[in-house]
Amino acid sequence: MPHPFASIAKRDIDLGADKKRSYFSLPALEQQGLGRVSRLPVSLRIVLESLLRNCDEKRVFERQVRALAAWQPQAPREDEIPFTVGRIVLNCAAGIPLLGDLTAIRGAVKRMGYSGEIVGPRVPVDMALDHTLTVDYHGTPDALARNMELEIKRNEERFRFVKWAMQAYQGIRLMPPGWGILHQLNLEFLAPGFLEKDGVCYPDTLVGTDSHTCMIAGLGVVGWGVGGIEAEAAMLGQPVYFLTPDVVGVHVTGALRQGIMATDLVLRVTEMLRQAKVVGKFVEFFGEGVKSLTLPDRATISNMAVEYGATIGYFPVDEQTCKYLLQTGRTAERVSAVEKFYRAQGCFGAAREDEVDYSRVVELDLSSIVASVAGPKRPQDRIALAEIKSKFESVLTEPLASGGYGKPGPRSAAIGGRADHGDVVIAAITSCTNTSNPGVMLAAGLVAKKAVARGLKTKPWVKTSLTPGSTVVSKYLEATGLQRSLDQLGFNVAGYSCGTCVGASGPIDATLEKTIMDNDVVACAVLSGNRNFEARIHPAVRASFLASPPLVVAFALAGRVDVDFENDPVGRNDAGEPVYLRELWPTGEELERALATAANPAFYREIYSGDIAKKNPLWAGIEQATGELYLWQSDSTYIKEPPFLDAALQKSTLCDIKAARALAILGNSITTDHISPIGSIKSTSPAGKYLQSHGVAPVDFNNYGARRMNHEVMMRGTFANVRLKNLMVPGVDGGVTVHQPSGEQTIIYDAAMRYASENVPLIVVAGEEYGTGSARDWAAKGTRLLGVRAVVAASFERIHRSNLVGMGVLPCQLAAGVTAATLALDGSEAFDLTGLDDDAKPGEALTLVVHRANGRTDNVPVTLRLDTPAEIDYVRHGGIMPYVLSEITKAAVKSGA
Repeated sequence: MPHPFASIAKRDIDLGADKKRSYFSLPALEQQGLGRVSRLPVSLRIVLESLLRNCDEKRVFERQVRALAAWQPQAPREDEIPFTVGRIVLNCAAGIPLLGDLTAIRGAVKRMGYSGEIVGPRVPVDMALDHTLTVDYHGTPDALARNMELEIKRNEERFRFVKWAMQAYQGIRLMPPGWGILHQLNLEFLAPGFLEKDGVCYPDTLVGTDSHTCMIAGLGVVGWGVGGIEAEAAMLGQPVYFLTPDVVGVHVTGALRQGIMATDLVLRVTEMLRQAKVVGKFVEFFGEGVKSLTLPDRATISNMAVEYGATIGYFPVDEQTCKYLLQTGRTAERVSAVEKFYRAQGCFGAAREDEVDYSRVVELDLSSIVASVAGPKRPQDRIALAEIKSKFESVLTEPLASGGYGKPGPRSAAIGGRADHGDVVIAAITSCTNTSNPGVMLAAGLVAKKAVARGLKTKPWVKTSLTPGSTVVSKYLEATGLQRSLDQLGFNVAGYSCGTCVGASGPIDATLEKTIMDNDVVACAVLSGNRNFEARIHPAVRASFLASPPLVVAFALAGRVDVDFENDPVGRNDAGEPVYLRELWPTGEELERALATAANPAFYREIYSGDIAKKNPLWAGIEQATGELYLWQSDSTYIKEPPFLDAALQKSTLCDIKAARALAILGNSITTDHISPIGSIKSTSPAGKYLQSHGVAPVDFNNYGARRMNHEVMMRGTFANVRLKNLMVPGVDGGVTVHQPSGEQTIIYDAAMRYASENVPLIVVAGEEYGTGSARDWAAKGTRLLGVRAVVAASFERIHRSNLVGMGVLPCQLAAGVTAATLALDGSEAFDLTGLDDDAKPGEALTLVVHRANGRTDNVPVTLRLDTPAEIDYVRHGGIMPYVLSEITKAAVKSGA
């Protein structure tokens, strides 16, 4: 039964199918005088409905419902929101370690004498094994089959664990390997439009263990990415706590011009909103221009909310949503019910100008968008396509200190090898951002078709690949005849998985790579992904550019990035005749005809019918383990019982830190890739040495991503990115630091272990946007296991800050304008962090005391970035896992379980 307060807004609704349902009405809440709910941003109304429906005066209180209903656009943000989500989605990269943590909690509960069954999902969970394939083979008809066979071979032990977990925990639906990328599957299949439980209908809401979970906001679903640590708590029925957000409205006007792709649009939106500083805020799109954007175009924009820093980029449910649901095989009855439900809630359709109150408004004129790429190191660094040649030539010669490559000039014949600056060595049509969008995928196919017809070929040094986010993409590319043309250019399907975008690009030609490395060539990748951080795509690639799928094809044909497509040919045919990009680009009519073929609901119904897990014979052949508890193998180098419930890690970290040393002093835009790389493991690295000491040959190392359930490997890989720049060791790249007070230069892992033996606490100092990029738990887990007690930064990205809190590491923010440079830190200092105790409050003022080698002491004000009372509780327990264990056992005692 709902709480009496919530009952004031409970109403019946007829959604068809002769079934009586009820819902908690937002218009009724306004009629009761709780506030002008109809003036709230639609995204906040969905959150408000969750608070109202879950109001129980235990975890969600009436005062919190009233506070959100009365939200003011420019008010100070001090109130905590306990958001109870309707479902959870897991990718495998964080999802498999999450299942490991869950299993560790179950084991701890059993050892305490309680039933293991009290540990398990309390909300529906969907999981996709979508980050386990590497593009080893490419450009051939058998590339897909060979890559999938390798995927199973490399990950068999992890997959056995997943199979065990599926029988051990009820309520998890699994998408096996080879099925697609979580976010695209969520759009096309998993998202039901709205949710139902016990006769009550409510909006679809979720969190997921991948930062790009926010893609689903393009479908009108309030959902975003969190770390696996936080998702674990939500899976066990805990609310997701966050500070009441500002909501930035993006007023959309105009329409995209012919030939402009959704990718061009999202790169401009990412650039614009990064400049608008929307980190940690909700972004909501409104205005007449929204109607002209297809659902896949909206999803592309929502997908990159992480790159522009927002929690979500939200598009309300409207006619385009319903059209997409029908096109992707949802029944007409279901889609009709979706429309009726959101209309009844007053949440159907994007707001018109001046209908809704936003914290501030940013203008977006769709007609102003031009063809673009982004790079060479960050997704927000947009470059108009017309300027790519001049921009690359400029950045090539800019000094390293200014973000350039410090080369004496552009393409240099002096290298004398097979490679030169600006050569494209990887061209990948990849990532959920774009492969979920039939418009850009078909455009790529049409460019390929015209290129083949004109006798063009991709350059031989370019590794080409196509890794769609679902098998439906192949259905419509084959139905339109365009896959044949893509195959002829080397864009054969290499997997249905997150590939090159996540760094699983596989090897390039060994001789080519040696030339690149020996001559310090700035080799390039062009990909239709969402991330292009340094050292992410491939160790030999220094510059990476994000581009639309048809532009990926164009750059593969050109073979280099320093090309002026307006005046330079994209290539020459066998007769030596020049062919220009404008001759290959699809017309509006050509694209519309292809889209009409692709918009076939039967494709989706065929793919997503029946038992999906049984459709992959390789998956079916993996051994099935059973039992309530997992039998951890002490000699496994892939899977070990997580250590995060060890007694030493179950202590409050809310206490002063004395005589700490800096493990690293870092600059701006340090990504989670810098902190916890996902790529290959070097044989000379601490992780490589550990694996070899346990009998693993370098050829069998796999990568850090595959070893995420072995904390011994992962903590050794923390801060091990080859492009990390620790300001304590100027001029040296990689995971290197200086031990103090000895002054010895050493590997970061080795230094951390030495400090641990000396009982010296550690801190990390960093600049702005610390922890940008993937929602990578291990960037926080590894930090904690290395003995880092606090991270002091100019600013934090949302998910990583939350992950640090979840691991009991204290995020502390410097005052505006204060940096390691202004403080003149060089790593020789000792640090105290004072003002902390177990009664700490959110946002408390602390003091970082800097003891310099010359005897001088400076007191630096910092803000404790524990933003909510819930986060204080997590840290008081040593992190989320100990907190959740405590809550579970308290409930068990109370219920007598």
